[in-house]
Amino acid sequence: MMLGARAGGAAALTAALAFVCAAGALAADAEAGRKKAEVCVACHGANGNSTNPAIPSLAGQPEQSITMQLFQFREGNRKNEQMTPMAAKLSNADMNDLAAYFSAQKAAPPSHKTAPENAAAGPALTQRFHCVQCHTPTLAGQQHIPRIAGQQYDYLRAQLRGFHAGTRADMDGNMTAAAQALSDKDVEVLADYVSGLTAP
Repeated sequence: MMLGARAGGAAALTAALAFVCAAGALAADAEAGRKKAEVCVACHGANGNSTNPAIPSLAGQPEQSITMQLFQFREGNRKNEQMTPMAAKLSNADMNDLAAYFSAQKAAPPSHKTAPENAAAGPALTQRFHCVQCHTPTLAGQQHIPRIAGQQYDYLRAQLRGFHAGTRADMDGNMTAAAQALSDKDVEVLADYVSGLTAP
């Protein structure tokens, strides 16, 4: 059963990455994205810098990462009561333009203040659970993998819990596998530590 699930996940990832690469080949228009993003700022904040701890910031995210998540919402692989209906209306060009716009915005300094004990414990956990392998040593993200440094605390905690429970979409199974070993305490420490980091 697990093998079939991972094979299905690999096929879905291949299809999604093919879409992202093909979409990336189209000329994205950041200015058009700025206009299209006017509806997004109600939740994601001005220039994509969220002020709501439960809603992710999009500013400075890798362009492919934004496109990938919008694609997942549009295709129904990832579900959210706000984002699913919003993404359902997006064309490929819309996703490209929005990604080009938000990725070009400067991420605001984090408002979250990490507890000193979690600031001390956090770096070892990012090594132990391989966060730095995919999200990069600075946790800035790369290609289709999101920046998590400075991301909203409640959002990070909810996503880690979702991956651990298997309720959060995971295209290649890497996050689900990594999250299986997390204790509730690990989730709290990681979310607290990472959300307090200044985005590179």
